[in-house]
Amino acid sequence: MANYENITIEKGMYQTKGGLSGALEKLDPSENYAGTSLEGLDAFSRQLKRYNIKVNGSSSDCVEKFFQTSNSAALFPEYVSRAVAQGMERANILPYIVATVTDIEGMDYRSIASTPADDDKELKIVGEGAYIPQTSVKTRENLVKLHKRGRMLVASYEALRFQRLDLFTVTLNQIGAYIARSQLKDAIDVLINGDGNNNAAENVSTATSGAITYDDLVKLWANMAPYELNTVLAPTAEMQKILALPQMQDANAGLDFQGTGKMVTPLGASLLHAPEMQSGKIIGLDKNCALEMVQAGGVVTDYDKLIDRQLERAAITCTAGFSKIFTEAAKTLS
Repeated sequence: MANYENITIEKGMYQTKGGLSGALEKLDPSENYAGTSLEGLDAFSRQLKRYNIKVNGSSSDCVEKFFQTSNSAALFPEYVSRAVAQGMERANILPYIVATVTDIEGMDYRSIASTPADDDKELKIVGEGAYIPQTSVKTRENLVKLHKRGRMLVASYEALRFQRLDLFTVTLNQIGAYIARSQLKDAIDVLINGDGNNNAAENVSTATSGAITYDDLVKLWANMAPYELNTVLAPTAEMQKILALPQMQDANAGLDFQGTGKMVTPLGASLLHAPEMQSGKIIGLDKNCALEMVQAGGVVTDYDKLIDRQLERAAITCTAGFSKIFTEAAKTLS
């Protein structure tokens, strides 16, 4: 079994593929701890245990606990990144609308696409020796636009050193939530306006401008074929209109919403609240094939500054972009 108490932690580990967590896992594989009291902890968590740093709960340590040794100080940026990522996960609805996530190491990425005609979507009977219909897959003409989203951590070490890590984690979680909402806004823009490859979403018109009826939702469902309408994104005003529809207010559905907070879904689709959207429009999509998320690494922190206690102007960023996969798998209703 690897001895996690004898690992030397250096700044350079943050520059390796996989960052500090990946470097620690190579030196101290988690699989070696199966059947022990440390099973279930990853390599980074074992280092927190090594230096007796408690980051959660009422008995959590103060920020200065990280800076008792040079080794433990090198853990601080990873703690910050994880706390921000945790906040992103809590506030993030992207997993419910993204079909696939592509991780890249550079900043340039060109996605692929297949744009079948109606005749191509039909799987015809192929006779012996006959021509087999083709599905063409090509690279997009334009690159995926990546946006760096983040926040600047502005605080002195003196101001934070005696603050409990549990409280500091809440602040970092909120930074993650801000980043997640910004990324959702980027995703919504691509779903509606396209990714620069002439693939804006087709709009399905409502019967009455400014109103949404159940017939409008049925019309949207019908226009999605052959794709499945399994997700509906709506801003606050349209969310209220949908939930106010008579078809959404049967007794059993009302009890479920009041008891669990789980909202009624139109036509079996997941109904997601997206305040970032422009009012007057909703998006219907097939989450299994509408959108690709492209990200250049995860949460990135200015590890040099954080390790050296230079918290002033330390950037916390995340770089990602979005690309449409099948254009017709997402449509708008307005």
